[in-house]
Amino acid sequence: MEIIPAVDLRGGKCVRLVQGCYDRETVFSDDPAAMALHWQQQGARRLHVVDLDGAREGEPRNWEAVREIVRAVRIPVELGGGIRNEAVARRALDLGVRWAILGTAALSPEAARDMVGALGDAVIAGIDARDGRVAVRGWLETSQIAATDLARQMAGLGVRCIIFTDIGRDGMLQGPNVAALREMVESVEASIIASGGIASAEHVRAVKEAGAAGAIIGTALYTGHLTLGEALEAAC
Repeated sequence: MEIIPAVDLRGGKCVRLVQGCYDRETVFSDDPAAMALHWQQQGARRLHVVDLDGAREGEPRNWEAVREIVRAVRIPVELGGGIRNEAVARRALDLGVRWAILGTAALSPEAARDMVGALGDAVIAGIDARDGRVAVRGWLETSQIAATDLARQMAGLGVRCIIFTDIGRDGMLQGPNVAALREMVESVEASIIASGGIASAEHVRAVKEAGAAGAIIGTALYTGHLTLGEALEAAC
């Protein structure tokens, strides 16, 4: 299972939020590219980058920070946050991003179908859920759509990888929602990357046993609750 450190961007800085709340922010670095390089040096083979401003405003706002991250590292980068159409996704890919994460726009089958048709495996669907329902607009709103229903729809459109985030666990360091993750894994013919709440080697092993192809880890790495080396070992 792949371990993927998270680099969340807001105002050009590397930050972490608690349960997606923009007023519960901690700044961990003024230099996101240096942080990305740090994770590469610690053994990461992939990075998860999110433009939090873009998620909230509907279009990426931290392009320069993304550009610097891609320049700083040799490992592939996935980018989410405000990517809602093919043009924006192509801009990200042109910068050197390997995967564009389709978030709120995934609620539109037409947009997802067009993006997958044009960009293929470079498109990942990001499904963020609160109490089993899909959250949108940077997690500011919760829809009535079940996360598993959306996942099946995305897989039916040709999406081969889905990032599933349980918002209630995100940034809380209390462990992932393994039951919801297992339900997601069993619901679709697509690779599922888990995100939210992973804070120990035991959590990593639980996510792996649930069938996840990857695990995104953020707060625990930044606070020292879990080292990247420990996570990588647990994922083997």
